[in-house]
Parts: sequence; structure tokens; C-alpha cells
Amino acid sequence: MSGPLEGVRIIDLTAVLMGPFATQILGDYGAEVIKVEPPAGDTSRWLVPVKNQGLAAPFLHVNRNKRGMVLDLKNPAGLEALFRLVRTADVLIYNVRPQAMARLGLTWEALSAVNPMLIYVGVFGYGQDGPYGAKPAYDDLIQGALAIPSMVATVGDGVPRYVPVAMIDRTVGISAVAAVSAALYRREKSGVGQAIDVPMFETMVPFALGEHMAGQTYEPPTGPPGYARMLSRSRAPFATQDGYVCALIYNDKHWRSFFRFLGREEDFDRDPRLASIGARTKHTNELYGMVAELMRTRTTEEWLNFFTEADIPSMRLNSLDTLMDDPHLSAIGYFETHEHPTEGPIKQMRPAGVWSESPLSIRRLAPRLGEHTAEVLREIGYSEAEITAMAEAGATLLG
Repeated sequence: MSGPLEGVRIIDLTAVLMGPFATQILGDYGAEVIKVEPPAGDTSRWLVPVKNQGLAAPFLHVNRNKRGMVLDLKNPAGLEALFRLVRTADVLIYNVRPQAMARLGLTWEALSAVNPMLIYVGVFGYGQDGPYGAKPAYDDLIQGALAIPSMVATVGDGVPRYVPVAMIDRTVGISAVAAVSAALYRREKSGVGQAIDVPMFETMVPFALGEHMAGQTYEPPTGPPGYARMLSRSRAPFATQDGYVCALIYNDKHWRSFFRFLGREEDFDRDPRLASIGARTKHTNELYGMVAELMRTRTTEEWLNFFTEADIPSMRLNSLDTLMDDPHLSAIGYFETHEHPTEGPIKQMRPAGVWSESPLSIRRLAPRLGEHTAEVLREIGYSEAEITAMAEAGATLLG
């Protein structure tokens, strides 16, 4: 059995994280992904830690299930090879600014002229119909534009900070996967391709404002933006006698069970702040602060056992180290060890989810720079002499 996108050929012109994460997922789904890099390679190849130059650990985690080839798209022979490759492709995805694609002559108009069924997907910073259209963008910059560091400052020590995960890149990458999948379905119905823009900023605005638009939802506004529960400084893992617990005491049943466990059920009935979810939201800071004090009275294990019995959502707080040893992940075999041709045994995070008819799989590990150049060029009709001439002219690199 093969993945749901078996038979789909994707040309991957992306680099670093957002685009490669998207194309890796598409590869996990069974698509044939051909990663096209410049002679210098994807810059993420040269990050750290690294065992062998050109295959840094971050690169290994977003470039599996791909073949890799090198084409210098500023060289006419390299550009011609890409056009020949496009004729065989279903999807082309890029994550540079559209202006850079235009300078190379790789616009939707140019590529659809040679392959009208092509799905042409750009993943970049901002929508092209606004004043930010030509601006460069990275995860940190989009976090800033979305007010995320400002919200972190509100709930923390007043200093704006970025969230320490590449949440924008990965979330927008997943949105690109959804766009490609939907466009492939649309093409099956219509028989024609299309160009799709997936802008980071606009894609992520609902993540910032979905709850926090609050009173600004209405015309005229009924209050300021900001959702009180999420902006509470007390909304944090609760300290116990010997560690931390993440818990969400949310509905009426949860709150009554919590007070019953403490032998204080009458307090729940008497306190008007606890009377409804609306009342509790208005008094989030006070109530979370009260819970924080109560949580210090017992051990982590005691609380986790109680929360499980009471069906109150809870989780032990992991560190990066303990996450790697999480018992659930261990039980499902989430971290798979694969033998890389040059790196030896490496851990891979398996594709998430279970498919009954078309399971996802790890079929290839991240390629060396130019590893499959000659192989792909042969497939699109190049002779050995032509491949050698391209390499000698600097239009490609043979891995």
C-alpha cells in the first residue's frame, strides 16, 4: 500500500524550514518530491549540530522522502532543465518572494504555458496586493507582526519575546500542504492547474485574533481586543510540592470535582466567581491564582492521579529531555531509527496519524547535495554527454 499522493510529482524549490516542512509532509503522503537546490545548497544544510558537512540535523528533519538535485537557475542550461522538469510535474512549490521568481523567468504565466495542468504554489511573507508585498519575512518577523511577543510580554515580565519554536513556519507549511491537496482535487474536477499564494502573515492572523479580537468583533466595538483567560499571568503550569502540572479546570463539573477533592465543595457553591464559565472568565486572574496556591499543597503524582480520576484534562510538564522519553511516544514507536547512507543511524519523527488504506511512510532519508541530479536528468531525457556538459558548465552539480 502506498500513500494517498502516490503518483504526484512535486518540484520543490523551497529552502530552510517553511517550504521544506511542507514538501516533506507531501512526501510522507506518498508524493514524489524532487528538491532542486542551487550549487551552494539549501542554507539549512550548513547549520549545527552536524556530523558530516552539508547534512545538519535540522536539515535531516525536513527533507526526508525527497530526491535531491542541483540546478543553477541563473545559468541558461540549468533554467532549461527546470522547464523540462516542469513539463513532467504536477506541482511546483517555492518560498522566495514572487519578485525573485519573476527575475528568473519562473512566473506562473511562463510555467503554465509549458504545463497548463501545473499547480504553482508560492509560500512567502505577505499578500501581493498590499504594501508589504515585496518585504522579506521570517518566522520571528511574522510573530512580531502578529503581536505575539507583545502578548508574551503581557503575561510575563513585560519584555517582548518570541515563542521559542518556529511556529509560524511550520503552521504555514501545513497550510501549504492543505492548499496543494485541495488544488489537486480541484484539478481532477476541472482538468486545469492554477496559481496559489500562501502568505504567512494573512494565514496566521486568525491564530492571533481568533480569540483576541474579542469586543472588536462588533460594530461598533463593545470593548478592547484580548481574551482574558489567555492573557492571564496566572495561566501557566502549576507548581506542586515537587514539580509542575499542566491542568485545565474548565467546565462546571471540573471545578466542582476540584473543590470536592479539597474538601471544599461548599466554596464552589458559594463563590459567585465560579457560577458560570462567563463569570470564571471575567475573574481568570484571581481564580488561576487561587488554584496555583492550592496546587502547591500536594505532589505532582497526587494531582495527576486525581485529575485522571476526575477526568480533568492534565499533563505532566515535560522538558526537551523528558519529551524525548515521553512514555506515550515510546509506546507508539514515534521515534524511528533509520540508517542513513552517510550519517549512520538517525532518529526520525514518524508521520502522524493512521490511514487504513494508504498509510504514510518514510521511504527516503534527506539527500546529499546533488545526490540524484544525474538520475533525474536522465529521466527527463538528458544524455550522459549532456549531463557531463552541464556539470562542466556549472549549471549543475553531480552528487
